Amino acid sequence: MSQPPEPDQPPSPDQPPQSPYEPPPSPYEQPSQYGPPGETGQPPYGQPGQPAYGQPTYEQSGQPPHGQQWGQQPPYTPQVPYGQYGPPSPPGGGGGTNVLAVLALVFAFVFAPAGIVLGHLARRQLRTSGEQGEQLANWGLILSYIFTGLYLLACCGWLALALWAGSDSQYT
Repeated sequence: MSQPPEPDQPPSPDQPPQSPYEPPPSPYEQPSQYGPPGETGQPPYGQPGQPAYGQPTYEQSGQPPHGQQWGQQPPYTPQVPYGQYGPPSPPGGGGGTNVLAVLALVFAFVFAPAGIVLGHLARRQLRTSGEQGEQLANWGLILSYIFTGLYLLACCGWLALALWAGSDSQYT
């Protein structure tokens, strides 16, 4: 068995250098997270693995944001208080198709006067929202006006026919 070296003598080449006053680090201990930023091995002002504020990230394009895995939903935008505008829509077009534009086209065949109202509301929304559906709203309006006109002609024709038939029965 070899003896530990004396404090004044250099260690032998077959033995690792150790200080007699410091025990060797244990593999189960966590490194200290306290102290100046450069001594702990942690980046300053950040979580482990994240760059400090203002430092560029070196992620490749097409990769998910740091900390987000594939298959997870992105974080939701915060809700705004009642009566205030929400966050702006992303550039390059809004969401999908305007719901009122679709309803205007559907109601043109079901109940045309409601299709007229929904078509005008859809066009007003489309001017400000940037959604798609301008053609749906226009066709909903066109068909609603045509069908409403046909309904009015049919009602007026039926009323005229009823009045004409009723007037002839009195004289016979």
